Amino acid sequence: MDSGMDWHSAKAALDWQVELGATEAILDTPVDRFQLPRSTARPAAKAVAAPVAEPVRERAEIDAVEVARSAAGAAGDLAALEAAMAAFEHCELKRGARNLVFCDGHPAARVMIVGEAPGRDEDRIGRPFVGRAGQLLDRMLAAIGMDRASDARETAVYITNVLPWRPPQNRDPEPAEIAMMLPFVQRHVELVDPEVVVLMGNISCQAGLGRRGILKLRGQWTEAYGRPALPMTHPAYLLRQPNAKREAWADLLSLKARLG
Repeated sequence: MDSGMDWHSAKAALDWQVELGATEAILDTPVDRFQLPRSTARPAAKAVAAPVAEPVRERAEIDAVEVARSAAGAAGDLAALEAAMAAFEHCELKRGARNLVFCDGHPAARVMIVGEAPGRDEDRIGRPFVGRAGQLLDRMLAAIGMDRASDARETAVYITNVLPWRPPQNRDPEPAEIAMMLPFVQRHVELVDPEVVVLMGNISCQAGLGRRGILKLRGQWTEAYGRPALPMTHPAYLLRQPNAKREAWADLLSLKARLG
């Protein structure tokens, strides 16, 4: 078809389009790119996708529980275990905590208390059970002749938590957080080697027994971490529910009787 445009006008129009960025010519007949051989269709797709997919797959392969298990198993004493926990980088709670709260009391004690997680006072000071709940715990232990400050094995107590870092706003730890710290708790119990473990609170029961429901579990002797274990209500709960102190007293007497 004659467009009525001479050669010079057509050349000027083409130069103008090139200047605007139109550098690809349109063929006289359409091309069905779905029918092109795979080797020639969209050759750049693989090169674009590969750099993005590889780092994602690499991050997904990190098993925090397995890393924790390896680090805990390599700890030959309590100092090495504390260092291994301090070096563990896969628990996000560590980012917002002031201190790693490792333990308190005598490492040769017959009784090891496993609490839940540090609160504000514990995070600030770096020791477990030092706030109002901790003060109540001290009075409870004193009632059966036990003391975390005692140097005598018969009356001493050793205290730790499932998690060494404070959760934001004292929220309950998430299942994944408990799972990745559980190998450290297991190794902690092995190194202290107590006669009896006290599981203090719901989170401690979830970690040690795999179930919650402390009001039903409390006072019933069971086994956790390969040791006789007694679930007890957390002192923080007793501060909110003073009527529950009667059951807590019964549990303390059961603990004293077990120790002989």
